[in-house]
This record gives sequence, C-alpha cells and structure tokens, in this order.
Amino acid sequence: MSTKAFLKVEGLSKRYQPGQPPVFENINFSLEQGEFVCVIGHSGCGKSTILNVLAGLEEPSSGGVIMAGKETAGPSLDRGVVFQGHALMPWLTVEQNIAFAVKSRHPSWSRQQIAQHGARFIEMVGLTGAAQKKPAELSGGMKQRVGIARAFAVEPKMLLMDEPFGALDALTRGVIQDELVKICAATRQTVFMVTHDVDEAILLADKVMLMSNGPKARIAEIMINTLPRERTRETIHHDPQFYRIRNHLVDFLVRRSKTIQQGGEGVLGDQPLIVRPGLDETDPPPPDPQTQQPLRRIHAV
Repeated sequence: MSTKAFLKVEGLSKRYQPGQPPVFENINFSLEQGEFVCVIGHSGCGKSTILNVLAGLEEPSSGGVIMAGKETAGPSLDRGVVFQGHALMPWLTVEQNIAFAVKSRHPSWSRQQIAQHGARFIEMVGLTGAAQKKPAELSGGMKQRVGIARAFAVEPKMLLMDEPFGALDALTRGVIQDELVKICAATRQTVFMVTHDVDEAILLADKVMLMSNGPKARIAEIMINTLPRERTRETIHHDPQFYRIRNHLVDFLVRRSKTIQQGGEGVLGDQPLIVRPGLDETDPPPPDPQTQQPLRRIHAV
C-alpha cells in the first residue's frame, strides 16, 4: 500500500470464539483523502464489523488501522458514524440534536457559534424549515437527514456509514442519495460506506470493495468506478459503462463471492485485485498508480 494513503488497513481479522474460523481475515486496503468507498458482500461476511473496527467500536483479533499517520484506538470525533437507525435524542429538536454534537467537538464555542455552525449543515440537508421540530414530528427520511447533518457538523476526518438508507423507501432513498452526492462534492469528505445496493454503490462510490462470503471472508477485488464523477440517478444508466460495471458486481454477488470463498475461483494473495470492468476492451487499461503496471480487467461472464 502507498505510504501516503490517508487510511491504511493491514492484516485485519476478527474471530469471536477461540477455535472457530474468523469472520474475515487478512483484510488489506487503503483510502485516499476525499475518496468515497463502498463495500458490498453477502450478510455474514463482516462488512459492518470492519466498519465498527474503523470507528473504534470493536477491537480486531489481529491487524491494525492507521489514519492520517496515527494508529486508531477507540472512538473519536475524527471518525463520524451514521448507522441505519438515526439514533436521535427524542426530547431535543433538530437544531438541538446537531448542537449537542457540535458542542462535543467545540466545547469552548458560544451558543451562537454552535447555532450558526449547525444551521449550515441543517440547510445542507434541506431541513431549515424543520429545525425546531422534534424527531417524533419528522418522517423517516427526515430523521436520517438529521443524522447525516449531525455527522458532517462535527467535521470528521472520515465518515463511516452503515447501510444508512436501508430502512427508507426507494423514492426517499434516492433523494437523500442525491443530497449526499452534492454534500460530499462540496466538502471533499472521505467516506467508507457499507451497502447491499449495487446501484447505490455505482452512483456514490469512487471505489467498490467486493468481499467474498464468510467465514474467512476476504476483500477479493477493489473495483475502480470509471464513470464520470459528475453523475446523477437520472443519467447514469445512459452511459454504457454502467451496465458493464453493474453486471460485474451482480455476477460477483450471485456467483463469484461463493466460489472464491470455497477456493474454486481466483487467486487471493495479501492484496485484493484491482479491476475496472467499466472500460471497454478497446480502451487501454490505465497503469496502477502504485506499480505503474497495467491494471487487470475482469469481466462478468
């Protein structure tokens, strides 16, 4: 891995019971600052556990995590977390929920400074008109927007999102995805997100990490999203790359994640394969920035 990577995960494994196989093992990857990375895989492969380790909420059985040149230990405001449940304090308004988080980051700020700072992020998620409402007065989508605004308001170095839109209806999920794209473009936030939604990963992510089935799950591939960064839900499917990428991800989930776990396909070394299935065969693969060797291109069959 590059020594200049913002986040480096090396040799990570997690075993809950002695004598039992690990949920995942030998997890190695890196993130650059400002990257949006999604991880997908079947239930039980350890996606959320990896996120919890990055957040400092769980200890790995082996391996380590280095962020901004320092080894992580325990929770930190430098790593904001958005879970599937909004986890808002029901007795506080939207403004107060966000102010509570901002005050933990800036305890010396005045009430006015906290309110002004929070208002910027409330506006960013389109909830200015609901700032004085309590969670019971909000829809599910609005509650999740508050959770996202709260996470961004503490200005973490990295944002961790564990299926944040999984409980929302398709229309609401799409609206919030669009808002998240705009916010990340404006803030250049580094994001690590767990999702089961292939289309969501293609829309949001710069890279998609594909995990084989557990136990002994591994990151089998890291797929580079070669679609133009300025993409929207309305136009993304018009690009021929979209279907090549989608077919590759679906094929991995339906077939290859299982055969890789069983040792029937692929060669898994210490590092995952880097793939760019969106590129057509007539397009020369760009060099790996670390090795300057052509990147391997794998297509779904």
